[in-house]
Amino acid sequence: MSQDDQDRQDRKTYTASTPLPAFRTGVLTAFEPGTRTLPAGYQAAPPFMPLPVEVVLDKDVAVALRDGTTIHVDVFRPAGTQDGEQVPVIVAWSPYGKGQGTSPSVRGVFGLVGLPDSAVSGLEKFEGPDPAYWCAHGYAVANPDVRGVVDSGGDSVLWDRQEGRDCYDLVEWLADQDWCDGKVAMSGTSYLAVAQWFTAAEQPPHLVAINPWEGVSDVYRDLVKRGGMPDTGFARQLQEGSFFGAHRKEDVVAEAGAHPLFDELWADKVPDLEKITVPAYVVASYSNTLHTAGTFRAWRRMASERKWLRIHNSQEWPDYYDPAHVEDLRRFFDHVVKGVDNGWEQTPRVRYSLLDLAGGDRVDLPAESFPPAGTSSTTFFLDGATRTLSTQAPAAAVEATYTAGANPQAVSFLTRFETETVLVGYPTAHLWVEARGAADMDLFVLVQKLDPHGTPLAAFTTPNATARVHDLTDHGASILRYKGSDGRLRVSARHLDPALSTADVPAHTFDRVEELTDGQVVDVQIDLLPLGLVFHPGEQLRFVASAANLLGTLMPGITEYAPANTGTHVIHTGGEHASYLQLPVLGA
Repeated sequence: MSQDDQDRQDRKTYTASTPLPAFRTGVLTAFEPGTRTLPAGYQAAPPFMPLPVEVVLDKDVAVALRDGTTIHVDVFRPAGTQDGEQVPVIVAWSPYGKGQGTSPSVRGVFGLVGLPDSAVSGLEKFEGPDPAYWCAHGYAVANPDVRGVVDSGGDSVLWDRQEGRDCYDLVEWLADQDWCDGKVAMSGTSYLAVAQWFTAAEQPPHLVAINPWEGVSDVYRDLVKRGGMPDTGFARQLQEGSFFGAHRKEDVVAEAGAHPLFDELWADKVPDLEKITVPAYVVASYSNTLHTAGTFRAWRRMASERKWLRIHNSQEWPDYYDPAHVEDLRRFFDHVVKGVDNGWEQTPRVRYSLLDLAGGDRVDLPAESFPPAGTSSTTFFLDGATRTLSTQAPAAAVEATYTAGANPQAVSFLTRFETETVLVGYPTAHLWVEARGAADMDLFVLVQKLDPHGTPLAAFTTPNATARVHDLTDHGASILRYKGSDGRLRVSARHLDPALSTADVPAHTFDRVEELTDGQVVDVQIDLLPLGLVFHPGEQLRFVASAANLLGTLMPGITEYAPANTGTHVIHTGGEHASYLQLPVLGA
């Protein structure tokens, strides 16, 4: 092990792993090395899609990584590869167990969002490409159990550059197999998307295309310390509900406590996006409060000259397995991996959506960039006297205040649009704030759409809108129900990073603590999640600043973060401290 690798290892905190629990095991979980043939019509279990073609399964193949660690991989490949046919392979890299596709845990998650078992064969990894489809169209699929997971050796890590190096080794091993034509691609959502940023940044020679379908690109900023707040509820769920094996697993929750500021440990959990040069088909949404910021960040920063972005209007799992979108992805892979002249290059570099929140969303709108051409950043000033938003700065200085823990502990500002108005791009809040009776503020902001009567509008992101889903999303489960564009910032973490900030999106260093003193008024910039919203004449926009998270947790079952707020929060408006909201208006 090199000294750099040893230093990285020493920075991490580990805890004991546990065996894979029964509810996470599936038909193919048992360790059974060898090659078998699955005939056309084979069903992993009765509810699942039958295989349309014969598929060869190389099960629990041992692959040695550069440090001597052995991982195990299931490879599904077309039957013709037994007779000398060579095909490209798609890698699904994640710690969720390569045999869990038929497990009760996966079936429960898919059922929650309204995705039927029959949409997949059950041979796919959770959130990964389905071998039933891809083998029928001339691709192999490789499902690894990554370092430290199930029967693979070593200690597992969480979203780390180590995974990029490990997957590099797997890519090069796959390319050298006699059934492979030397071309390797990657696909998948969430964790599988994050792994693609890390792997592509390592530049394995035989990786020819990636398809990240929503995923964080900075563990500190997106997962454990969004806005500088130690909100580790989902990190704990991820850590305790995944990464089962015989060894140790990284304890990212403990690391968040031991490393509260951005340092070298967290730098290893940010992929070097500028080194990603392979063709990429990136899929994003406005509504995933875990993935949205990271996906757009990676899209902006990656160096690939051939990159395409599609912004959908739903939730990642139904979107990923939608037959039309699977076909769209195959057109991309057929072109950039197989060299098929199918017109893919005429696909707009950006296809974005506009949400209505009352029906009538528009999707697949073509553009050459995001935000699309014709969008201009428009300033809406906060007026504490009238509680309105206006393009004219109020002359009088007025304070808008609330007390942490009181009811309400928020202040709102409204504007009504008299003509059709489209917002698409990156909103930013520029606020002058003060804390009275406290040295810091956890500040949450939200942009909402209201109907002409002032009723907040929201929309489910999944096909499932049952009574249970209503209960879950009234407060929380924000990825299942979109209520608007949100942002957050711990005010002591307000220091901007000039290298990462753009004209549209402020970024913070998170490497220092600058507490407030009595009477100090400071300027803070808060990035809100990108949006695409249509406002019809008479509809309103509400901007809210609050001491509490207005959306709740991003998934069900997560412990909600309790903000570290006391005293009175002051939002200064007008005069020399004119707070404002910057909104991307199309055709302003």
